[in-house]
Amino acid sequence: MGTQYVIVGGSAAGMAAAHTIRKKDSKGLITVLSNEKSAPYFRPMIPYIINGKKEVSQIRLSGNGIFTSKDIDVRTNVQVKSVDTANKTVKTASDETLPYDKILFATGSRPYMPETITGLEAPGVFSLKTVDDAVAMAERSRNTDHVVMLGGGILNLKAAFALLEKKIKVTLVVYSPEVLSQLMDPEDAFLVRKALDNAGLTIMTGCSATDVVTDVNGVCAVTLNNGKELPCQMICVGKGVIPNTDFIQGGDIKIDKGIFADKYTACSVKDTFTAGDVAVTYDPGSGGKTVTALWTNAVEMGICAGLNMAGIKTQYTGTFGIMNATQVADEPFVSMGVVHTKDKDVETYIETSGKTYRKIVFNKEGTRLIGALFIGDITKAGMYRYVIREKKPIDKFKSHLINHTLHYGHFMR
Repeated sequence: MGTQYVIVGGSAAGMAAAHTIRKKDSKGLITVLSNEKSAPYFRPMIPYIINGKKEVSQIRLSGNGIFTSKDIDVRTNVQVKSVDTANKTVKTASDETLPYDKILFATGSRPYMPETITGLEAPGVFSLKTVDDAVAMAERSRNTDHVVMLGGGILNLKAAFALLEKKIKVTLVVYSPEVLSQLMDPEDAFLVRKALDNAGLTIMTGCSATDVVTDVNGVCAVTLNNGKELPCQMICVGKGVIPNTDFIQGGDIKIDKGIFADKYTACSVKDTFTAGDVAVTYDPGSGGKTVTALWTNAVEMGICAGLNMAGIKTQYTGTFGIMNATQVADEPFVSMGVVHTKDKDVETYIETSGKTYRKIVFNKEGTRLIGALFIGDITKAGMYRYVIREKKPIDKFKSHLINHTLHYGHFMR
């Protein structure tokens, strides 16, 4: 019998690892345990389920991109209850025990539901994390006139636009002074805010929800800490996530705001590995530890974990604590590395026009690029990412970084 691989978690990192292992080990037994009812799918595409642009069957991973290997046993609707690393077994909620030779924890994260808000268990309250959430939101939206989104992060914004496309009124309630506070300073966000306003999204900043009001149909309103009450039939909570580590609490696997991973994606116990949202890994920008919730980073880390599990020692190059490239309304933007500069001892250059915004951040000595924000025009962002990630010496092309005239020839000198 070949090596028995067990992968806990069937999303980006877990499936990337499974397919990578299969390409390197044709004889091993690969079992993926997913607690979701649906077959693995592209999570970033779930907003398209809400507006009806995609069916669930159209966003499945199988047969797309790197997810084309055969003979991977994916078991859905399986909840892992505990892991015995001494005897190398996994126990499920149905009391099934599975042996393994090598195991990957790719359990991702779950939505954070603030205890300061009462009534979040009511029908009509969602947190868009899974395809089942999206299906339920699409169903509820048929009898919805107004949706209140709590939190101004990327996923909530994408859900908001999916609902706006269905001609439903959407109000975004944000405690921060501006949207996308994790990805840029408030004063950087004016172009994005303009695009949101033009798209018809109502935004309330500097306030937060306190109570969900219900009737026989579930949600009927939400009250805010400024005394206002917003009538609505649906609420979507986007207040961050919590890594899924409960099933290994109290064991000998190191937990540090997630599952600790060394530079080879290995955990603190032999033959255990971790990848994706649940993993605490290296941030090449800051040099510290970080947890990421980005799909692309999860795939990259999953591939690295798969190689290591298959016996091909591969060092993970690290994950940016902040690295996001997306589009909100009609406004594309890229945020990477250190972009929050208020009260920080850094060297910053800003260039803005009516249609574009660029912020370039160097360390306090001005000798290394540590962050960049592009809004409107995101050309050349990949080169800036390369300079940040590889900590490239910039003395010969610093002015080109500032003036946005950088080209690949500068790296050849």
